[in-house]
Amino acid sequence: MNPIGLYIHFPWCIKKCPYCDFNSHVIDGQIPEKEYISSLINDLYDDVADFHGPINSVFLGGGTPSLFSPRSISEILSTTKNVLKVSDDAEITLEANPGALDAANIEGFRQIGVNRLSLGVQSFQDQHLSSLGRVHNNDDINYAIAAIKSAGFTNINFDLMHGLPKQDWKSAKRDLLQAISHEPTHISWYQLTIEPNTVFSHKPPSLPCEEMLIEIYERGIELLSQEGYNRYEISAFSQLNKESRHNLNYWQFGDYIGIGAGAHGKHTIGGNIYRTTKSRSPRDYLISPNKKIKTVSRSEIPLEYLMNSLRLVSGSELRDFEERTGLSKEVINNFLNKAFEGGFIDNKRRLVPTQLGLSFLDEVLLLID
Repeated sequence: MNPIGLYIHFPWCIKKCPYCDFNSHVIDGQIPEKEYISSLINDLYDDVADFHGPINSVFLGGGTPSLFSPRSISEILSTTKNVLKVSDDAEITLEANPGALDAANIEGFRQIGVNRLSLGVQSFQDQHLSSLGRVHNNDDINYAIAAIKSAGFTNINFDLMHGLPKQDWKSAKRDLLQAISHEPTHISWYQLTIEPNTVFSHKPPSLPCEEMLIEIYERGIELLSQEGYNRYEISAFSQLNKESRHNLNYWQFGDYIGIGAGAHGKHTIGGNIYRTTKSRSPRDYLISPNKKIKTVSRSEIPLEYLMNSLRLVSGSELRDFEERTGLSKEVINNFLNKAFEGGFIDNKRRLVPTQLGLSFLDEVLLLID
């Protein structure tokens, strides 16, 4: 059986960032921590019957999971291990923000079994942090990193953004070098994009010109490679054998449980693929997850597979497509021909993107019948 992942969503933040389109909500008063953990547990019990196979990754994301106490995180992790088969070496990641983290909690997270920390740095420069609406500054970042390492965490990811307002290559390079100097095992380095229904979509900032964005992108990839960070996905770079196991499962079209307000899940049963969603509003979720299940139609499956798989530098083999989708590789023959002719994949016998394909994934996906 293929391993599966578990995603647990924590929807509260101290502040809503102007670029953020995730299901996150500003704290109004006090987080109903006990009630929310109870709802997560009930949600998990409801989902487990649909899934088989070992859990090899747990991702506690948000929002800001680090706003919750180690005791609460321990409760949901303990329940997970009681009702599911969790691999002994499972990757257990917790997202944290430098402005919402203290040393005691970091130590507590380590003691209860969290073995990977993902820190929402975004930039090491105060002027950029301010333009992004972040609640932390560079001092907060340095404090958080020191505390994380002191607690014994050795598997650490930094979320870092580029293409920021008024940013040039010199500024982007400064962020990258600062990140590299702390020796994280993984760097998620992604471009700021303006998403619908965000503050930035209504009041767009002045972003770098296209030529500057390309320079930052190309020179940044080169710098990360030189410093020992292998690019294995469009925006993901890791030291040897430190790829995000949880995210790899998404990109390889694996199955996963999604619990929490607004969480999504995917499971495959009897050759059919199902997507699950839960209530987005934390208030509604506390009343009921209101789980909805959608069967992915056969016509939708190729796009869903390709939009994930073609994010990976290594891509996938056609047999992987058949195994994960239940479809014959013949259904994507036209796509293979057009993508190869356009220079987006390296040959027609496998789904491995070229550098051009990685750079223009949205255009590549338009080739699907």
